[in-house]
This record gives sequence, C-alpha cells and structure tokens, in this order.
Amino acid sequence: MPTISKPEHIKQLKKPGSGVYTMDFCTLGMFIIDDIHFPPPRPPVKSIMGGAGSYAALGARMLGVPEHPKLIGHVVHKGSDFPAELLQEINSWKTDCVFIETPERLTTRAWNQYGEDEYRGNDFQQLCGPNLWSANGFLDFKYVTPKLRVDYTHLPPGHLLSKCYHLICSPSRCIDLVKGIIEARKKLKEGNYMRELCEDLWEVLNTIEPPFFVWEPVPESCVPAEMVRFLEALKYVDVISPNHQELARLFGETGKDPFLASDLQILERQCNELLSKGFGMKPSAVVVRRGERGCYVATNTRHSWWPAYHKPYDELKAKERTTWTQKVVDPTGGGNAFLGGFSMGLIRDPNGGISQFEQAAHWGAVAASFVIEQVGMPKLTLAADGTELWNGESAISRWDKYIKPLLDPLRPMFNTGKEKSFYESVPSTILGQKETRQIRIPVDFEGKRQPPKH
Repeated sequence: MPTISKPEHIKQLKKPGSGVYTMDFCTLGMFIIDDIHFPPPRPPVKSIMGGAGSYAALGARMLGVPEHPKLIGHVVHKGSDFPAELLQEINSWKTDCVFIETPERLTTRAWNQYGEDEYRGNDFQQLCGPNLWSANGFLDFKYVTPKLRVDYTHLPPGHLLSKCYHLICSPSRCIDLVKGIIEARKKLKEGNYMRELCEDLWEVLNTIEPPFFVWEPVPESCVPAEMVRFLEALKYVDVISPNHQELARLFGETGKDPFLASDLQILERQCNELLSKGFGMKPSAVVVRRGERGCYVATNTRHSWWPAYHKPYDELKAKERTTWTQKVVDPTGGGNAFLGGFSMGLIRDPNGGISQFEQAAHWGAVAASFVIEQVGMPKLTLAADGTELWNGESAISRWDKYIKPLLDPLRPMFNTGKEKSFYESVPSTILGQKETRQIRIPVDFEGKRQPPKH
C-alpha cells in the first residue's frame, strides 16, 4: 500500500493577514521520468525529471513568493527505482511535495521523440493525419512503465485548502476531481481533524474563498465526440487551456491553424462557443497556448493575444538568431510551466485595465521562458544578496523585461480618466505573416506594472 509522508508544515501555517497562509497552488499533474530523443545528430537525454505536475509546480514556484516555497504543492509517486539525484533536485525547490512511497512498482517513465519542428508525434499525428506526420518527422510519446495518476485523495489538508488547482485530465475526470476537492474541503470544516492539527487554521476555514480551477485537457480527449462532456466540465472550472492543436481537433477543424491571420475568425468563434455554451456568464477564460507564438486569452468581455517571452525565431534579425538557439533548447514542459505561472498570476489582484486572466498570461509567459532554456528543469541558485536566480536571472527581473515593452507604449493613452474604451493596434508576427492584432483595453488603465509580490 502507498504511504504518504506526514505534512509537517501544516502546524506552521498562519492566519491570513497575520503572517500565516493557506496554500497558493496545488497541481494534480503527474511526476514522470523522461527520456527525450531529438532528430540526429543531436544525442538523446535520459532519466530527467518531467511530467505535467513537475513542470506546473516549478512554474508556480518560480513566480511564487521566494520566502514561502511551501505554498506550492504537488505529489510525487516514488517507485523502487527513484533516482537520488531527482529527489535532491525536488528538495532543493523547498516546495510542499507529498512523496507517496510505492516500492512495489517502478516510477512512471516515458519515452519522447521529437521531429524537426519539435512537436511530439502522437498528438500531432492524430491532429494532422499520417501523411503530414510522416513527411515532417513528428514521431512519438509513450509510457514505458505503468502510469499512476494523482488523485484528490492523495492530498493532505494543506493541499486541500489551496487557492488554485491545476488539473490535467479528461472532461469526466475533471468533474470528478473538482467535486472531490470541494467535498473534501467541506469535510475539513465539519470535522475536528483540522482543529487538532492547527487551531489557527481551523478558525479561518469559513473565511477561505472558493479556489480557482485551471484545467489543461489531455490531448486524447480533444475530439468532437467529447464536446458534450467538455461543455459540462466547463461548469466546474474557471479556466480551460488547450494548445492550438488540441482546440482545433476538439472542433474537428484540423486543417486550419487558428493562429494564422487568415484563420483568426475561427479561433474567435471556437473560444466564444466554449465561453457561451460551457462557462456561461461566470468570470472565466479560454486560454489557447501556441508555444513560441504566445497565447490567446478569451473572456466574455474581450479577446487578446499576448506574446511569448522569447521571440519566435523567424521574427529575429540575423545577428539575434545565434543567441536564440543558445537560449531556446527544449520545449518540453513549457505549456505546463506556463499554467503554473498563470495560476500564480490568477490569484493576485489584477492591475488597471487588464483582467486577472490577462495578468495571469503574463506570469505564465515568464514561467515558460525559463523551462525551455535547457533539457530538464531550470537551475536554482542564489545571488550574493540572497535573491533567487533561475538560470542566472531572477523571475521578477525577467517579468519586468517582459511586461515593460507591452504596457509602456500604452501609458500616454490613459490620461483622460474617462470611462470609455479604445482599440490599440499591437503589431505582431503570426507564423511569419505580418499583421495587426486588435486588443481592447479600457482608458482608465494607468500603465502601472504590478510585479510579483516577492
């Protein structure tokens, strides 16, 4: 039987407003040991840390409060072959990781192979069909040991009181997980377990607001036959975030790329359908991820596109391309890390005229940027003054570099104080096609930047 390590940190939690915290983020994604195979002559990389849960947790950790890494929660199933070096790496993050000992099994492992365009083939083959797949070398992803999913029953009390949850699963499992988490939170309020464990935390249970649920649908569920279940699942979550391939496949429109200027109306229509038929009128967002092209954030009030931190290769000048190839190394986990950072932005108060979902997208872009700069996880070091550095740079510094060119050009437009809206043209390059994208932003936005609260 699996055994769960005791959540020692619970007794250290404090009341909101007095220095004690409930957890900020918890992912129910898996931990996986990855072998990654690239096109020749690039050699494979084996036995590195991976899995959606690992990348999402690290994305949240990088954009979280450095003094309180225990506010980030995740679960790891430790098989009999769990590498000591990966355990050391996880412990170096100082997150609240629940290790579940499963000595009767091997740790979940996966085999990944990328084509020339760095897409894993199983998903892209289903999306585009065998002809495109074979022509471009989009190859495969598969588990090489049995997978073991994370369930809400694996979560100790601190994780059950998180402000935001990241779920990566099918629509049916999404509904089950949300229902299970909500019911478990209710039981904590009704029983005496929390009072015995932590009197302060028990006293504030009734003041804790409902959590956010950020849902990343698994690729195999993104098919037209699942649409009814998708719309039902959206009633239980606040954000759905497929990538552009998964969204196209869900609507049975795989011959189009919605991030092409010519197909923009398709993207808008797909997002609006999910918003109206699934979410209804509650505050919610469809966040479509497109790797190096950034993301598209659609809500009931407006749609906007936000770029990735690292510019696409085809937008760079010749002298910039060498640096780009040195910085952008491996896309594995970028989308998962994006949603970890996104979740941390989501629980912060929005600033000015941008919505909380748009703010969250900025945080996600920064988190993803660190993850794709190497094979495996970014490395944590400390500067002389104790500042946390990821790949040699602080997250807050990179956040400021990212947001400044996006918002500073808009500042002169917001000096009237009038309650009206305008459209600001934002030039961008989508798949090599120059175009102008319209982003609607209220004029009462003051152009102030809200950095992560470190």
